[in-house]
Amino acid sequence: MATEGTAEERNTAAAEDVAHLLVRCLRAEGVEYVFGIPGEENIRFVDALSGSGIRYVLVRHEQAASFMAEIYGRLSGRAGVCSATLGPGAINLLLGTADAMTNSSPMVALAAQGSLRRTHKESHQVIDLVSMFAPVTQWAARVECPDAVPEMVRKAFKTAQSERPGAVFLAVPEDIEAERPAGHAAPLQIDAVHADAPSLSQIARAVEVLADARRPVLLAGHGAARAGASPALVRFAERLNIPVATTFHGKGVFPDDHPNALGAVGFMRHDYGNFGFDAADVVICVGYEIQEFDPAKINPDGDKRILHVHRFPAEVDVHYPVTVGIQGDPSQALDALAAALPDELIYNSASSAKIRTLLDEELRYGRDNEAFPLVPQRVVADVRTALDRHDVVLVDTGAGKMWMSRLYPTYVPDTCLVSNGLSTMGFALPGAIAAKLARPDRRVLAMMGDGSFLMNSQELETAVRERIPMVVLVLVDEEYGLITWKMELELGRHSHTRFTNPDLVAYAESFGARGYRVESADQLLPALRRALDDEGVWVIACPVDYSENLRLTDRLGSLSGPF
Repeated sequence: MATEGTAEERNTAAAEDVAHLLVRCLRAEGVEYVFGIPGEENIRFVDALSGSGIRYVLVRHEQAASFMAEIYGRLSGRAGVCSATLGPGAINLLLGTADAMTNSSPMVALAAQGSLRRTHKESHQVIDLVSMFAPVTQWAARVECPDAVPEMVRKAFKTAQSERPGAVFLAVPEDIEAERPAGHAAPLQIDAVHADAPSLSQIARAVEVLADARRPVLLAGHGAARAGASPALVRFAERLNIPVATTFHGKGVFPDDHPNALGAVGFMRHDYGNFGFDAADVVICVGYEIQEFDPAKINPDGDKRILHVHRFPAEVDVHYPVTVGIQGDPSQALDALAAALPDELIYNSASSAKIRTLLDEELRYGRDNEAFPLVPQRVVADVRTALDRHDVVLVDTGAGKMWMSRLYPTYVPDTCLVSNGLSTMGFALPGAIAAKLARPDRRVLAMMGDGSFLMNSQELETAVRERIPMVVLVLVDEEYGLITWKMELELGRHSHTRFTNPDLVAYAESFGARGYRVESADQLLPALRRALDDEGVWVIACPVDYSENLRLTDRLGSLSGPF
């Protein structure tokens, strides 16, 4: 139902245009930030944001605005909002919108559009934005009358923040933005409904599967992190002594310093954690979503029984044959399942200790390695030492992501963020700005290769201007290192992956940030500590030696298990 308000508020509403009504609807949804760049066709909307209580964060590229909205939504649980003008501005929002969709992050993208009088024909800067965004959103629509704004905004946020979060797109034609609703229009009341209680019959079926299991393994995914299921996962694992692995997106939802932790799975080769699944006969998947990584890597023959615990049903996949699906709140489902199992049912989790030992040995190798350029294991070890348990690191796509995702010990959900649905490059630097806004009490580090850095490095100016403290760690190898790694693995050679960089310290300083170049292995950790404790924007350029990449995959290829 609509919120009526006072007589004065109704008179004000009657006089306002759609731009101001749209802003009132955003405020009713609890929106604190809009990330974007204004254009001629949405000047009224941008103007209406002034004095509204919503902070408009002006960015330097719309793609960066979409990444900021995605990361803000991922960390806050409320849809992040980005805004652009029509045509090229809207197109630039597309990558971050698709990234949010595939990473299950709540986000609402708003774009201007040409007037309704000209969208039916060939016209300057007009393309069919709704059709363009439809494949990468849960819902894409165009506002075609002023009175529809409250309903469409409520639907947009309800959809984006649903049981399966994702992206939504709304186009607002320039003539509609300037019009006034025919009558009194107001934001709609927000009612959140969740079907949390798991089915008792499905719990009973799952009990039968676990009662017959000999070597079950639990896999916690991104959905477990979104649902706040960490305490329930720990209780469940300790009650039954079950080993627990996470996806890259789920890192931290089960603490890596827990005795039952297997680490993260999702590496491009058979990694240590995968050995924990090789002998498993039952895999309990909690909040796992198939786009996080291919289930063939843990169930290559499709012969393991799968218990799927999530708020929504599983995707169909030949390597993910769900024996029992428990739909509902993951914490309630795990607690109900543990309570229904016999007290004497306890499994053997011996593989966890061996796998953790192997990971610890790699980190110890990194901590003790004084080579320069730095080996990636040294970078991971120093980043872990510099950051507190609750601090946030965003790791961009590339070779650095592989090392961090598999090796970086993570203890709290959403403190090591990667893109593993779309796995796009360029999200970490703008994402760090949003992360600091969503988590102002945490220190924030954006970690990326030099290839990713220059994709959205212009947002250093945004961070400096908006006075958002953050640290950017650039791993310098003057190469698209992950592609080189893949080419060497598959082809035995590589080509077309080398490039050159500007002076990254001078480049950072030209934006008003602080720049630092690491020139020996022992300089990285003190530089990170100094920068993270500062209230400014820092760029640390750290040369890295990725010859360790092929050594790692050769070592994993010769490793035998199970453990």
